Amino acid sequence: MSGNTRRRDRADRYYEDDYDYEYEERRARSKSRSSHSASAKKRAAMEAKKRAKKRRRVVLLIAEIIVLAGLVGLVWFVKQGTSIQKVTINEEDIVINETVASSETLKGYKNIALFGVDARDKSLGKGNRSDTIIIASINEDTGEVRLCSVFRDTYLNLGNDTYNKCNAAYAKGGPEQAINMLNMNLDLNITDYVTVGFTGLAKIVDALGGITIDVQENEIPHLNNYQISMVGKSDDDKVFYATEGKDYIAVTSPGVQKLNGLQATAYCRIRYVGDDFERAARQRRVITQCVDIAKSSSPKELAAAYDGIKDYVSTSLDPDEIVDLMGKIGRYQITADDGFPFESNRATGKVGSKGSCVIPANLEQNVVLLQKFLFDDDSYVPSTEVQNYSAKVSSDTGY
Repeated sequence: MSGNTRRRDRADRYYEDDYDYEYEERRARSKSRSSHSASAKKRAAMEAKKRAKKRRRVVLLIAEIIVLAGLVGLVWFVKQGTSIQKVTINEEDIVINETVASSETLKGYKNIALFGVDARDKSLGKGNRSDTIIIASINEDTGEVRLCSVFRDTYLNLGNDTYNKCNAAYAKGGPEQAINMLNMNLDLNITDYVTVGFTGLAKIVDALGGITIDVQENEIPHLNNYQISMVGKSDDDKVFYATEGKDYIAVTSPGVQKLNGLQATAYCRIRYVGDDFERAARQRRVITQCVDIAKSSSPKELAAAYDGIKDYVSTSLDPDEIVDLMGKIGRYQITADDGFPFESNRATGKVGSKGSCVIPANLEQNVVLLQKFLFDDDSYVPSTEVQNYSAKVSSDTGY
């Protein structure tokens, strides 16, 4: 019988006769060894996965300990910041229009007034006009933040039933009167504020490592001039002198670039390009940039930023409230910003001895737009007080 015949015969026997038990034993042993090898590999892979998972848990635990330690340090640091100008405002002295006080919509928001004053020293109270007035409205459920500038020359009730440019309220009665001015004219329920001077803004930008801004060609000369006015010397308080490269760093070209604290503060002050409307928009851009950078900053970096500004900040917030806000900054997202009065309902013109003003062309309608912008309220009806103020503004201005 040939080899091919024998091989074929064996094959035929396997399929047609009884089992070849010897063959099956060999096959079973081979399968057993293969199965054992696969099981061993599977067990080894599972063990490796467990070790990797354990390492990740250890790394996460270490990271959490570091973050916790940083937060504890931040809490301690803020609470030790006794040089911050903490101003206690008696809520009984804060005016909130009656219908606003009972509003269910506003209960889900924390509204804070942000003031920027032209102060080079640590004097941040009354006597300073608030060049910057911004309402920061925080949706406490979603972390969404909306910013609305109130143009400083807006003709409004100053909170004491006299009418003038709204930035005079801070100069006459400090933050308390400025808050009342906002609440009364805009149907808001603000009870807290933060005031920062020029030096404080420059320091916080530097502490955050600078901010990125798209500088326009026509803004450059004004930006550099404002830098000189803030750090330079003068014989008449009109013409200032400073040394480039020593006292300040000039911006020399347009485009997206990182600005240091002094440059960013000068950028905020530009009002010869786009009038006060664009000036307020620049201020909101700088705030938005600062918040975005702070969101990705470590507790140590936030503490350093706080240390940089604490001597140049006045606020009604307690240390615990400051820590709470800083601790939540990662979930805050500035989603919209605008200016009041709104573009569709404002005018400019001289109002008697008050000079050139921004005029709410129908204050009542502007308040409706503001409630929609800040709180998504589509059916807001202004309070009786706002209706009365609106009639007075219309009578005084002709709008």
